[in-house]
Amino acid sequence: MKKRTLGFWEIWNMSFGFLGIQMGFALQNANVSRIFQTLGAEIEDIPILWVAAPLTGLIVQPIVGYFSDRTWHPKLGRRRPYFLVGAILASLALFIMPNSPMLWMAAGMLWIMDASINVSMEPFRAFVGDNLPEHQRTKGFAMQSFFIGIGAYVASKLPLLLTYMGVANTAPEGIIPDSVKYSFYIGGGAFFLAVLWTVIKSREYTPEEIKAFENQETHSVETENKPESWYQTNGSLHLKRGIIVLIVGLLSTYAVYYFELKKDLFVLTLGLISLSGLILIVSGLLQKGKNYQHGFVTIVNDFQFMPKVMKQLAWVQFFSWFSLFSMWIYTTGAVTEHIYKTKDTTSEAYNIGANQVGEMFANYNIIAAAVAFLLPLLAKKTSRKFTHFLALVAGGLGLMSLYFITNPTRFAIEWLPMIGVGIAWASILSVPYAMLSGSLPASKMGYYMGVFNFFIVIPQLVAASILGFLVSTFFNNQPIYALLVGGVSMILAGILSLTVNDKAIIQSND
Repeated sequence: MKKRTLGFWEIWNMSFGFLGIQMGFALQNANVSRIFQTLGAEIEDIPILWVAAPLTGLIVQPIVGYFSDRTWHPKLGRRRPYFLVGAILASLALFIMPNSPMLWMAAGMLWIMDASINVSMEPFRAFVGDNLPEHQRTKGFAMQSFFIGIGAYVASKLPLLLTYMGVANTAPEGIIPDSVKYSFYIGGGAFFLAVLWTVIKSREYTPEEIKAFENQETHSVETENKPESWYQTNGSLHLKRGIIVLIVGLLSTYAVYYFELKKDLFVLTLGLISLSGLILIVSGLLQKGKNYQHGFVTIVNDFQFMPKVMKQLAWVQFFSWFSLFSMWIYTTGAVTEHIYKTKDTTSEAYNIGANQVGEMFANYNIIAAAVAFLLPLLAKKTSRKFTHFLALVAGGLGLMSLYFITNPTRFAIEWLPMIGVGIAWASILSVPYAMLSGSLPASKMGYYMGVFNFFIVIPQLVAASILGFLVSTFFNNQPIYALLVGGVSMILAGILSLTVNDKAIIQSND
């Protein structure tokens, strides 16, 4: 029994929901720093306010993936119930976010909005692995990249387009401009309708069919049928490692407190290191207590024995997303300060610069959409890992070029740096997932796609905790240097992509 080769419009329909999902993410990425600053946040505090987004993904995506692997609804199927529920919640959050009257409420709404978007988005990655045969997966993820690019382009342009149409782009101190508010309203409606299209127009294989496909494939994932002695030994290992990691986290937390370092570092020491130690301790205690079938134990053990390709891609993802996060949270400050020489959020110069950031983000997304279907062709001629290497190097150079721009012409700011970033973005959204999906068991596709999100989220948490410290301590609160660090990080990711042991099947007459 083999998976059916799907036609163009079938792949189109199953990917169309990403148009709305990315409109939500793009509005968030391009405007949340602006909202925070408008509500009184200082530039060095922006990263810690953003921490809600990656932390939410860290928690939500593997849980949603784990449960979606075990879900089957007679009408909505395996993944589509999560698409729909997440879309409803995210659309509501998009309507509420720009009406936040205070900074703490905006930070809280970012948490809710990001959680909702993640509920809808995570199963989409597994959806491609579920429905497409190996030789079509690069094309499937490229189609998602296309819709991501189009959705993000439209969403990023919305504030500027509304400004051209006469909607106010400025407001009194502490008030979000109408151009931003109405953009979020439009994005909320588009999010729901696009996801609903995929829910209605797509179909899924039954659990019995998925099981039949999996029985014909071989994967480098440890079997769950292990003796009691194995769980006892593994539980002891988790317990010992967890205690060590927890002690390191607590000591690091005390050092941050004692030496009065920037409080953002607590995200790394207390939130990431100490939490990892606690997770291992709980897993160890459950295994030693003979709770082998507990879902928590399954999640932690599957993470421990993830496929080799996934481990190699983890480093590529880490440095790629560290770079992207630095761009998302610091580009507004870098453009307005480094190029327009202003920090006054009520000034015309600041809001012109902030709108240009929206243009920049729109442009790199439309470039990503334009090159999305060229990447599979390049990968077929060379390899997927070499294609990813070229794309990431182009992105790193594009990001670093912002440092050298002093004349605020539209082409110099809005297009030139974003060409490379757009190529990198298209590759980041498709090539790693195509390389990964072939190494995963069908019954755990959703879970492992969720776990893969760890290597997107962890670098963002690291960036949120240390970038503010680096910018304030070493770079005199000049955000442009965060973009230079991000550019170097993306180039390093490109070099590491060459080490991935990818055995691709990228040829087909589909």
